[in-house]
This record gives sequence, structure tokens and C-alpha cells, in this order.
Amino acid sequence: MKVIIVGADAIGAHLAELFSKIKQNIIIIDEDESKLERIAAYCDLLTIKSSANTPIKSFRDAGVNTADLFISVMRDENLNLSLCVLARSMGAKQTVARVENAEFTDVHITNAFKRAGISSIIYPDDLAAQEIIAGLELSWVRQRWNVHGGALTMLGIKLREECEILNRPLKNVCQPGCPYHVVAIKRGNSTIIPTGNDMMLSQDYVYFMTTRDYVPEMRRVTGKEHYPDVKNVIIVGGGKTAVRVVNNLPRGMKAKIFETSTARCEELNAVIDTSRVMVINADGRSVANLLEENVRSTQALLALTGNSEANILTCMTAQELGVSKTVAMVENMDYMNIAGNSDIGTVINKQALTASYIYQMLLNGDVRNIRNLLMVNADIAEFNAHKGSRITSKRVYELNLPKSVELGGLVRGGVGILINGSTQIQPGDNVVVFCQDTNISQIEKYFI
Repeated sequence: MKVIIVGADAIGAHLAELFSKIKQNIIIIDEDESKLERIAAYCDLLTIKSSANTPIKSFRDAGVNTADLFISVMRDENLNLSLCVLARSMGAKQTVARVENAEFTDVHITNAFKRAGISSIIYPDDLAAQEIIAGLELSWVRQRWNVHGGALTMLGIKLREECEILNRPLKNVCQPGCPYHVVAIKRGNSTIIPTGNDMMLSQDYVYFMTTRDYVPEMRRVTGKEHYPDVKNVIIVGGGKTAVRVVNNLPRGMKAKIFETSTARCEELNAVIDTSRVMVINADGRSVANLLEENVRSTQALLALTGNSEANILTCMTAQELGVSKTVAMVENMDYMNIAGNSDIGTVINKQALTASYIYQMLLNGDVRNIRNLLMVNADIAEFNAHKGSRITSKRVYELNLPKSVELGGLVRGGVGILINGSTQIQPGDNVVVFCQDTNISQIEKYFI
């Protein structure tokens, strides 16, 4: 497939890296030659230096008329929208525009955009808010990923000494009938796709696949029963992500937003539910301000400012003050691994979330719900098994799947089922695949 990306900032760069992994024909356009050179140094692609204000020649040079996917992820949403309309009129099959205005996500507006030639609208702050809210619902989990509305759930959990399944070979822990499956283990800077002889250790970050009914028991097994459910949330930074979070807070939760700008505080009070959310015109990085707002009785703190370093430090401070659930917005990709290996809790990166969402469009229509897990440099996706496909021809242990691929579970008739070596996948099953160092596109051939 042929992909044209306009914009070589963080989202465009991350997309280029993902797409080059699966050996696509990629062209990236930007007016900043230094950004293009940085991307070209580690991605196999064609770069075109051109201003977005004079796009027609560069689009013709890029062959936009033969593009399967055209993506505009510049900082100027109006340019993104207009460039997508232009690209579609010149022959691009699908177009994707990044926006920064929540109003553009309204279904009536998106339908109008589709009629104008824009296939999809991507609002990164909404994707980040969805991720944060999923985490608030399970205070003891660092990362959560649902399949089919929760029929299967992947949980990323940092294990401590209280966990009762440590220091034993997985073959002794995860026997047939075990209601959870260990998909991957992150230990330091290494990722382990486990075999029966591997063990989970204290301080490991472990990805479990389990079923909806067993989630409460996972809390007990991993020693997280002492984590309080989230009722009160402190948010540091009153940006667009914060607004999306508080306007979609799960029932029973209340929030306080710290915002240093008086003008922004007034804007926030006009767009949020003030019966559930209090806006405080103060610096949430200040320990004195946090203590004044009773941070010790708060179960979750979200650091959502535009400063990655400040967000990480704020979460570390909150943990020292007794907050059990912390979430840091980390926009600088260089800090992702540092933040992930620390004890700050959940790390949110809008660029990675946006790239994962767009990445899915490039794959076969039977691959969906894909996520790129930066912590372990891996992808996890949901595949649909077809009649006559290789994946349905034998039991799992007979399929000779790559060692870097793990089948976590499947959904059959709306019911989540965990996979083991003797499982026979059937046509129509939705299968969750964890894939490290192997391209997701290479796994597609097993399902078609």
C-alpha cells in the first residue's frame, strides 16, 4: 500500500516508524528538512520538502492520485482538513485529518466531513481521555485494554512482593483451566514472551489476559486488594485532555482541576459540570497546594500539563504523599521508557495513541482494535479467523507460530475464552494476538 503523511512532528514520525516496520510505500512531506532527515535516518521512506501552503506540486510529485491512505497530522487543523479534501479530490482513496477542536468530533460534523472527502477525523485528546478513564475504573491496573466490550481484558500490572504467584515457573502457576494467561513480562529494559519455565518476579510489569468475570479475582491474586477504588481525582493542568476526562468521568467520581491561568479557569467553568468538578486557580505542582486540597484523601492524580518532566515529577510527589493511582501525560517520546520503568503509574502518550489508531487503517479489514505498546515495543491486535485459514487448521501448539507471537485469548459467540496450546481456533473467532519483533502484517496470513 502507498501512504502519504503530511507533517513530520511527533505523530508523523511515529506513524512513519510503524508503517516502515511493515514495509509499506511511505512518503512524508514537511517544510522542515531537519525533521525529514531525522526520520529518514531510521525509516525506509521517501521524503519531500514542501510547504503545506503550496501543496499541489508536492502532491503531484508524491503521486497522491495513487495513494491508498493520505494522512495530515500537522499542528494546524484547518490545514489538515483542507489538505485531506484536496488529496481526496486528486484521487487518494482514504484520508485522515488530525484536529484539535472537540466540536469536529460531533457525529453530524464528521458525516459532513466524509461527504467532503475526509474519511476519518482524529482527535488525540479524546483518545488520551478514553485511555485515562479506562484506568480510573481499575485503580490497581496500570494499563487496560478491552476486547468486545470486556469479554476479554488485557491488564498491565506492576507486581510487588504481595503477589501470590511470584517466583514459580509459569507451568506450575498457569495450568490448564487457569483463568488468566501471561502474555508478556517487562523486566527492566527487557521484554520476555514467557515459556512454561519462566517466572514472574517482584517489580516485573506483567501483561495478563483474562475474562470479564475473573477481573476481581486478578486483583486478589496480584496482591492489589489494598488499592482503594477511585472516588476523588486531582488533575494538574486544565487543557483539552482534562476537559474530555472530567466530562466523561465514571459515575461516583469527583474531580478537582488545578490550572494556573485565570482566563483558562473561567473557560473551564463554562464547559464542565461544576457539581462534580471544582476548578482551582493555583499551581498543582506545589506540595502546599496539594495538601491544602486534601491530596492524602485522593485516590488518583492526573498530571496533564504540556510539560513531560513536570508531569513525571508531579506524579512522583503525589505518590510520596500517599496517592495510589497516578497518570502522567508524557509527550516527549525520549522519556517514555524512563517513565515506564519508574513507579509513577500509567504513562499516556497522545502521539502513540493517535498513531495506533491510524495504523489500524493500513491493515486488513479483519484486523481491528490494534494497540502499539511502547513499554514493550510490541503490538496487540484483534484478528478475525476465516474458514479455511491456517489459524483454524491445527491446534495452537501445532501452528509453529513465531516465538515472538503470543495468542492471548479469543471471543466466541460473545464469550471470552483463554487460549492454551491445545486450543483449536474456529472460523468466526476473534483472536487477540500479542506480537513483538514480528510485524502484525506478517501474522495476517494466518487468518485469511
